[in-house]
Amino acid sequence: MGLDADIIAAARAGFMDEALDNLRQLEQDLLRMEQDPGDLEAVHGAFRAAHTLKGAAGMFGLDAIVRLTHTLESTLDALREGSQTLTEDSMAALLTGADELGDLVTALQDDPDTGAAPEAPDAAAAHEPPATPGEPLWRLTLRMGADALRNGLDPLSFIRHLGTLGTLCTVQTRHDRLPALEDLDAEDCWLDFEILLQSTAPRAAIADVFDFLQDDCTLEIQPESAAPVPVPSPVAASAPAPAPSPGTPAERRPAEEGRFIRVRADKLDRLVDLIGELVIAGSGAGNAARESRHARCIETAQRVHELVQSARDGALALRMVPIGQTFSRFQRVVRDVGKTLGKEVGLQVLGGDTELDRALVDAIADPLMHLVRNSMDHGLESPGERSASGKPVRGQLCLQAYQEAGSVVLEVSDDGRGLDRRRILSKAIERRLVAPEAVLDDAQVHALLFEPGFSTAEQITDLSGRGVGMDVVRRQVEALRGQIHLSSTPGQGTTVQIRLPLTLAIIDGFLTRVGSVSYVLPLDIVAECIETPSGLQAGPGRDSGCVDLRGQVLPFLDLRSCFGHGGERPARQSLVVVRCSTGRVGLLVDRLLGEHQTVIKPLGPLFRHLPCLAGSTILGNGEVALILDVPALARLHTESPRTSTSTSTASLASETP
Repeated sequence: MGLDADIIAAARAGFMDEALDNLRQLEQDLLRMEQDPGDLEAVHGAFRAAHTLKGAAGMFGLDAIVRLTHTLESTLDALREGSQTLTEDSMAALLTGADELGDLVTALQDDPDTGAAPEAPDAAAAHEPPATPGEPLWRLTLRMGADALRNGLDPLSFIRHLGTLGTLCTVQTRHDRLPALEDLDAEDCWLDFEILLQSTAPRAAIADVFDFLQDDCTLEIQPESAAPVPVPSPVAASAPAPAPSPGTPAERRPAEEGRFIRVRADKLDRLVDLIGELVIAGSGAGNAARESRHARCIETAQRVHELVQSARDGALALRMVPIGQTFSRFQRVVRDVGKTLGKEVGLQVLGGDTELDRALVDAIADPLMHLVRNSMDHGLESPGERSASGKPVRGQLCLQAYQEAGSVVLEVSDDGRGLDRRRILSKAIERRLVAPEAVLDDAQVHALLFEPGFSTAEQITDLSGRGVGMDVVRRQVEALRGQIHLSSTPGQGTTVQIRLPLTLAIIDGFLTRVGSVSYVLPLDIVAECIETPSGLQAGPGRDSGCVDLRGQVLPFLDLRSCFGHGGERPARQSLVVVRCSTGRVGLLVDRLLGEHQTVIKPLGPLFRHLPCLAGSTILGNGEVALILDVPALARLHTESPRTSTSTSTASLASETP
């Protein structure tokens, strides 16, 4: 019983994954149809997605899903054949049906019986409902392979789904091949079936029901009263099939898809965790080898280090997924929000094949959603405004992704009205965020939009205007160790750029030391390192200052003062110049220790409230190093006057597990 339950659970999980994929494809193709009603490829794609979903649902007896997909399939088939034209009402009905399908599939995760069919008829007994005069009769002979049950395939599920194509007049179970009891393996399948089906469906559609069984059965399909014609392939019609046309079911998946397997996400996470521990252990082995000064040990440790690095890159690559799947969700958002606002909006997606960590893809979806809705509400003008200013009535929104300097860059841009600098400053002065006489450049003015509760909206709508959102977006992005930057040209549009690391698990870091504590910076934000005399330090009672760097003013943070380190300063210190969304900032440290593969460990519950720390890591010698949240440091100490954090990290580093 336990084995059966495991098989069913695994099969249902596979169904859920495939169903969600088909639903995404169905919605994408429906939206393509709305943009271009003459796009027959989109119509065929939507039909294939609905047809595949119906077949999979039929195997599990999910009649509610089967009935709904059959209705969608019929409408799409009429559109393919040209007997029906696509109207605004029929498009709305198709999208509503897709939404209802999504609700049914999602509900299966909480209630496995949702959409299930009533008890199926007894397949072992002859069942003869009255036949409808004039409808074709088909006789099917289904011979199961010995491994069918072992592979998790239930013949009754396919027979039940066959009934959705017509009337099952007769279903007889044959057990001629059943071996003697002493030779019987309980996991083998020796059952054959004789089925009499009355249906107007074509022979190819009937054969398609058993598509998932093609490697585990042989099938003969023949018109009743005709001589049996064996099917040459494992599952195919008994007569030569017509050439593929828009009305035939989808072709089978190419053989190349067999090269891909589904792997549970938690297994990949566990693998990455183990690789992380291997990185730490490898670093310790390298330290021990260097301390031994044994040439053979050092050479071997270096080889291990190279292999660990390759294993790290390979494990992280397994978690990389294209951002395009997330981008595609916004097609529907743009459509629905555009209709709500009375705006015509086109969405362009660029760089959808750009890959980043799966955890990042999931976490960045909500910030992107807010930015898209904000661009449509605040950024893009109404059709009347656009026409009056000489712009096309249809506004353009663009989502773009690309990799740059070890990071992934996501951009949300529009061709709208742009930002009103004077209006932003006026609101900021009104809220006493800046002094009336303050002189701010464009970047500083734009940064005001990320202040908590800041809004320039004249009206509160369902989409925006309550002063909640952009500050949350910034916090969410920075929690992912990312940076957000906004640029705008009045009358031409606005672009919001998000820069994220490729992964959240293991990074290439730059190791520094202040006093007795080691600090790690993400290597990709380090611009340069400069040796400085000890005289360079913040003034009394301050933890930040400025320095002349090749004729330009560079703000810097004195980490000794920031984190309350005592003791004397070394004779010479170093300034690490890092890149932030607001420009370059220097970090004054005691020593530079070089590059370091950093396995990110979360801070314990007692220390998570501390600002400017993104986590911790374990060095090869067993010591704990703290990972700096550089954007938070820069904002806390340079955007507005603040007092020192006065947090002694020496004790923190010794207590962090």
